[in-house]
Amino acid sequence: MSERHPIVAITGSSGAGTSTVQRTFEEVFRRENVKAAIIEGDSFHAFDRKAMRQKMAEAEASGHRHFSHFGDEANLFGELENLFRSYAESGTGRRRKYLHSAEEAEPFKQEAGTFTPWEDLPVGSDLLFYEGLHGGVVTDTANIAKYPDLLIGVVPVINLEWIQKLHRDRSMRGYSTEAVTDTILRRMNDYVHYICPQFARTHVNFQRVPMVDTSNPFIARAVPTADESMVVIRFANPAGIDFQYLLNMVRDSFMSRANTVVVPGGKMELAMQLIFTPFIWRLIERRRKLVGKASS
Repeated sequence: MSERHPIVAITGSSGAGTSTVQRTFEEVFRRENVKAAIIEGDSFHAFDRKAMRQKMAEAEASGHRHFSHFGDEANLFGELENLFRSYAESGTGRRRKYLHSAEEAEPFKQEAGTFTPWEDLPVGSDLLFYEGLHGGVVTDTANIAKYPDLLIGVVPVINLEWIQKLHRDRSMRGYSTEAVTDTILRRMNDYVHYICPQFARTHVNFQRVPMVDTSNPFIARAVPTADESMVVIRFANPAGIDFQYLLNMVRDSFMSRANTVVVPGGKMELAMQLIFTPFIWRLIERRRKLVGKASS
């Protein structure tokens, strides 16, 4: 953690909805005039799309059936930790982009599924903002979780997560149901060992729970809507959280435990704005005071 160079990280599995949470934060940054250096978690994969397919085929042939983007073998955990450490210490670091689609790749004159060259972070950012799979990962050789000043987990109940992934990958990426199902199965071992443990290290978790039948996610015709869901918000440390204010501001919400608020799914973004805007204020105000003292 760093008062002068704060880090905010959103972590969650593929299909969990972290991109939606990122858009909420981008709105907060815009409104509060915060300059954020954005880090995409996928840019710290170890292999581009073609190389990953080759590595998966080699792993399959050798009997290793759990090689996936969720685990350490397919990611640059050391480089990600170095970025977080460098930013916390000096506000510097290096990043790149992973180009998911032809539309993303076209401005760079590259193929989809490739990485852009590494580049220095922009000078003068107020904070580092990470969104991806591994913002709270801890392994024998890397501890990324110790750096974020605010670490947020986004973790729908698993059937809903699978439904969201199935619909996204089929409609946006052109994959078949069979291909997406195979990916889910291959990733399960790494999901248990690398994804799930992160949610015990987060400061806040958002878990969307559908209020409709999702018992067989592989035949679901549509993703349950926000209005068909509730969101469970769990605070690791509830000290300083004004729960009564949240309950008053978000209609039909209630507390299920002393550190847990449940809100209607359609009110998740409002709840995030109410919870995180004051936190970002404090981070930025503390940073600007320190920077002002250093320059005076």
